[in-house]
Amino acid sequence: MYPEYLVAPMRSDLTNAGFEDLKSAEAVKNAIEATGTTFVVVNSVCGCAAANARPAAKIAASGANKPDKLITVFAGVEKEAVDTARNYMVPYPPSSPAMALFKDGKLVHIIERHQIEGRPAQMIADNLASAFEQYC
Repeated sequence: MYPEYLVAPMRSDLTNAGFEDLKSAEAVKNAIEATGTTFVVVNSVCGCAAANARPAAKIAASGANKPDKLITVFAGVEKEAVDTARNYMVPYPPSSPAMALFKDGKLVHIIERHQIEGRPAQMIADNLASAFEQYC
């Protein structure tokens, strides 16, 4: 588990952009299973989260078409919340960072770590914006 002082700036990077930071399995379950669209970011301390994933999520979430809910869970910190989010992402393997879009509780789009590493934030944001346009 990472200490809070280490993850606080990375956590606030998304919460300052309007993402709700969920710390319990029940909160994640309620958010994902709610009617409408929910965008989940599995946040991470890794470099690709800082350089690519978080910036892409913020760019995409600021567009005209955006999900009803923006949530985040932090890998290596809130184990139950992260495990619950990942269970909804099956059959995709656990990935940090990762981003997933749910509609009415069903997974409709996912971006895994291997699709984040080495790609510019704008390219990832464009991918997310296309999914938002289709489902939101």
